[in-house]
Amino acid sequence: MRKILIIFLIAFSVTFSANAKSNDTGNVKDCSEGFNRASFKFNQVLDKAIVRPLAVGYRKLPNSVRIITSNFLNNLSNLITIPNNALQGEFGKAGNNLARLGINSTIGIIGLFDVATSMGFEEYEKEDYGQSLAVLGSGPGCYLVLPILGPSTARDTVGTVFGMFGGDPWYNVTVKNDTQYFRESDYYISKSVSGVDFRAKNLDALDNLEENSMDFYASVKSLYLQDRQQKILNSKKTIEAQDDSEWDEISPE
Repeated sequence: MRKILIIFLIAFSVTFSANAKSNDTGNVKDCSEGFNRASFKFNQVLDKAIVRPLAVGYRKLPNSVRIITSNFLNNLSNLITIPNNALQGEFGKAGNNLARLGINSTIGIIGLFDVATSMGFEEYEKEDYGQSLAVLGSGPGCYLVLPILGPSTARDTVGTVFGMFGGDPWYNVTVKNDTQYFRESDYYISKSVSGVDFRAKNLDALDNLEENSMDFYASVKSLYLQDRQQKILNSKKTIEAQDDSEWDEISPE
């Protein structure tokens, strides 16, 4: 635990010094636009060749299968949300989500069924280390488009890296530890399925956004930055082409 706190403090210091005063989405600079656009094009090729076809096939599965899959992924995400609730001082939410994790992982059969909601435990928005850094005062730094991973900022990238080096219990159990219960492939499979699930939920909306945008890169950038800002503020407000924490049912008007 001490090691995790030290790494997080280092991450906080790096991103704070990068841009401590910039929390407005309009102030996020595209410092490496050439690289970002190249990375964006690479991701588009990957999406059209692999991710989108998988998403199309995924949407043809029975609705019950997709619901169960989403339930499992949402339950798994609590492993990241709970420590970030605590880092942000939201101890009530942390306790609630810990209860949800315990109930759905046991009675709900490893999270396949959302029993906790029916028992009165409210489902809160997902939290991550990038959001926690923002709440603690760190600015976003420059906008980035990461190969495969997609839109990000310097702050969110640091948060992602931190998660992989101690802050993500699922990563620690599957990739870093050799156990008889989980394999390294379990982590990457779960992340891949999560990406396909996200793409399937937003298939039509993202396709429409691309078709109707004069600059798809700029549209996605704006969407991502607004979405992140609303998550940091824990706002329920729907903004332009974004609806709920996972961009589900995006309306690109």
